[in-house]
Amino acid sequence: MTLFEQLRKYSAPAALAEKMPGNACRCLACAHKCVIAAGGAGVCKVRFNEGGTLKAPWGYISGSAPDPVEKKPFFHVLPGAVTLSFGMLGCNFKCAFCQNHRTSQVLRDPACLAGSLEPVTPEELASAARTAEAGLIVSTYNEPLITAEWSAAVFREARKYGIRAAYVSNGYASAEVLDYIRPHVDLYKADLKTFDDEKYRKTAGGKLGKVLKALEMIHAKGFWLEIVTLLIPGFNDGTAELEALAGFIAGLSGDIPWHVTAFYPAYKMTDRDATSPATLVKAREIGLRKGLKYVYTGNIPGRGFEDTCCPACGRALVRRRGFKVLENAVRSSGRGTGACPGCSADIAGVWS
Repeated sequence: MTLFEQLRKYSAPAALAEKMPGNACRCLACAHKCVIAAGGAGVCKVRFNEGGTLKAPWGYISGSAPDPVEKKPFFHVLPGAVTLSFGMLGCNFKCAFCQNHRTSQVLRDPACLAGSLEPVTPEELASAARTAEAGLIVSTYNEPLITAEWSAAVFREARKYGIRAAYVSNGYASAEVLDYIRPHVDLYKADLKTFDDEKYRKTAGGKLGKVLKALEMIHAKGFWLEIVTLLIPGFNDGTAELEALAGFIAGLSGDIPWHVTAFYPAYKMTDRDATSPATLVKAREIGLRKGLKYVYTGNIPGRGFEDTCCPACGRALVRRRGFKVLENAVRSSGRGTGACPGCSADIAGVWS
């Protein structure tokens, strides 16, 4: 059985769809909003039209593992907590620098390798999270928007155990999918890969404007949002671009954490060096100048800025090394945020 045949076996009618004339369907799971003819598939390759019914992935995972929440990365969510991460296959983007190409790009790139699909139920995944004593369960490894119906079913079960849910996503979301997942998803990590529309179109296959609109909606709908930019030498690390990008995030809220992470040659982008620590520090300084309170450098453990500091008095509140939390001094503010024990300033996030 081919991989495509397996995926058709592991599918169910999609909730995020609308009927179109001539047995076509419009998919609403992401900002592409593909119109799919009978027998066809969307940009993501995993949502397909079977006889006039849109089908979506269901009932399998490509892998799962317990991870520290810092690895997602969420730095303002339950520091040190265990997450149960799980993923499926496919992506609505085609990034040349994809770090998870073996799962996300396997359906459009035969050179990628994926293991066998593991059948599982939502109840079994939620139970596994409980057994792992996970405070969070996270849809990741591939793009979770295109498997939204499945993750929502998993998250409904996990909620019964008091386990919070999160997306690790490229952020190419439609309003419809955000409304669909909002009752089940508390936390959202989104990428902002570049602030150049041409680069987004050419390298990822999306539009910058739709990413920015989605980030605005994610924030407005009350998800806890953290944003990641993978800094790639010669691609998105210019000063003007970083200033525009950081300014956009600060315009949403200065409380949104921005993670600027180091690139290492991967997948189809092996023609350049890894990101230097100096470039990450430059981006961090730009973010702070633009009004962001929390800017973190990633993928260089112990050599950058990983600690959460009070933006009012500068005290180090959460000290980290890589994915390990060395100290967490944030206390409850009684106002739905954390608080600095020194000056009582609010520290935005999910701390308890």
